[in-house]
Amino acid sequence: MSDEQQGRPRDTRQKALRVNLDEKRYGTFAEIGAGQEVVRWFFRVGGAAGTIAKSISAYDMAVSDAFYGACERYVCRPRLQSMLDYEYQQTLDQLSSVRGEETSFFAFADTVSARNFKGTNECHGWMGVKLQGSPREQDSQIIIHVRMLDQQNAQQQEALGVVGVNLVYAACYLRNDPDAFLESLLDNLNVDRIEIDMIEFSGCAFEEVDNRVMSMKLVQLELTNAAMFAANGTVLQPSEVLYKKPILVERGSFRPVTLVNTDMLRGALEVFAAEAGVEADQIVSLMEITMKNLLAGGEINYQDFLARIDLLAAEGMTVLISDYFEYYRLAAYLGRYTKNRIGITMGAASLQQLFDEKYYAELQGGILESFGRLFKNDLKLYIYPYLDPESGDFMAVQNLEVSPNLRKLYEYLVERGCIEQLSNFDDRCLSIFSRDVLKRIAEGDASWETMVSPQVADMIKQRGFFGYRAT
Repeated sequence: MSDEQQGRPRDTRQKALRVNLDEKRYGTFAEIGAGQEVVRWFFRVGGAAGTIAKSISAYDMAVSDAFYGACERYVCRPRLQSMLDYEYQQTLDQLSSVRGEETSFFAFADTVSARNFKGTNECHGWMGVKLQGSPREQDSQIIIHVRMLDQQNAQQQEALGVVGVNLVYAACYLRNDPDAFLESLLDNLNVDRIEIDMIEFSGCAFEEVDNRVMSMKLVQLELTNAAMFAANGTVLQPSEVLYKKPILVERGSFRPVTLVNTDMLRGALEVFAAEAGVEADQIVSLMEITMKNLLAGGEINYQDFLARIDLLAAEGMTVLISDYFEYYRLAAYLGRYTKNRIGITMGAASLQQLFDEKYYAELQGGILESFGRLFKNDLKLYIYPYLDPESGDFMAVQNLEVSPNLRKLYEYLVERGCIEQLSNFDDRCLSIFSRDVLKRIAEGDASWETMVSPQVADMIKQRGFFGYRAT
């Protein structure tokens, strides 16, 4: 750990003052909405003339459009990006010839919607910093999305001011240690006040940073409960992807993703798309990996994590990393963003585990409470059959064994349509298990290649995933 990281201030005032007293840092603050609290810190602590070239609040929409161009929404990523680009370029154009040799320029921007008078709006915001690491260096950028959890507008604004200062400080002094960067974002705050559910690093200072790993670390460090990214590695902000969409989720370890995983999603997708009120072309399909799964070995193996993600990307999958081991918590999270249909597909063995009461001991209402939360808003489970590799027993919804005291509950949920058996499966996939694929890879048994798609097999061989060695 560097001296900077060991001795770095945690106090918001100290951070703002440190930036103000740094003669090499100079830039612009542009803020829309409640985020105006950020620049106030730098004025308040003194020495602001050494840091702030300009502070602007384009609060009126017409004024904002005049500077940054028209847009459909004002609290969104495109608006933030236009603010950063405009202010950063203007700062360079106006000042680089005067002090560019000794100054590292930056632009901070945010666009935020805090709690309105009626308390009916989504309380969230986008923040970012575009900066030079050293004079004349090509720009780098960090963007975050925050959700404000305080109940009062004034408290939300206060929290935004703190996280904004934390972001500026980290961008200036913690660029070389992404882990410390992430940890510092909630200095003087806690997860009960601010959630950071998206972060993206880009530019020359962050060429070695993998944003998928950073997304996963947001969950690991409990800055958020879930993070998402696309098949091409682009970090996604969940609300922008899931808003008002029908959502289908498959949970798994995907180590590696096999033909049974893709057949399960295909089968569930066909049935889900035929549900009343579901527009097939609007469905968002997610492959979810829980932190509990990633931590199964005690510590996260980042190479193993990226191998799984790369293989899911080869299948064109959008990935959700979550801390929602309990399915009812996952359902509540998805329900935050949509009132449309939600489906979860799982194997019959997982369904059997779902009816194990030991998982609900912490709930006052036990398994009844958990199922009440899970099946709220017409959520449906789509069940893929399980073929026991040792006994050859076939397990499906129709013959699933549950505790006698839960049998009536199980039958009720099946009859009500909350649990549906998939019949459109490929029975050739039933004998495929990820653990067998891994074992055969380790043993040099090429038969594993028939258990995954050609593109997954090629990537495993080309990159040597999971200990593969060419024979």
